Amino acid sequence: MGRILAIDFGKKRTGIAVTDQLQIIASGLTTVNTDELMLFLKDYITKERVELFLVGKPKQMDNSDSESEALIIPFLKKLSKEIPQIPIHRVDERFTSKMAFQTMIDGGLKKNKRRNKALVDEISATIILQSYLYSK
Repeated sequence: MGRILAIDFGKKRTGIAVTDQLQIIASGLTTVNTDELMLFLKDYITKERVELFLVGKPKQMDNSDSESEALIIPFLKKLSKEIPQIPIHRVDERFTSKMAFQTMIDGGLKKNKRRNKALVDEISATIILQSYLYSK
């Protein structure tokens, strides 16, 4: 069984989370600069077996696509072209940033750590992945 790798795609930074090999536990992995994301993914899959890419799908409250979806579509096309052997699944990511921030508060992180946008992105990717694991 391979890992599931979740991507919280952002214009500047992208949060990454992965499961363990048994696909039971979701853990934050890192945050990468979005312009280095494809290189990171190609390198990661040479070291770890990845069974599925899980990519957040930003939605508005009325269920229409968020503006950032326009940035994600070209990435998805490139990802499926450059790493065709790994399927891509989309997951609604509404409220994950707010949930990540609340998780940081609940975890007792000091205010200066909560301002770390990269950490918010990584936690958001973990929440996306955990919600997928609960639903399967």
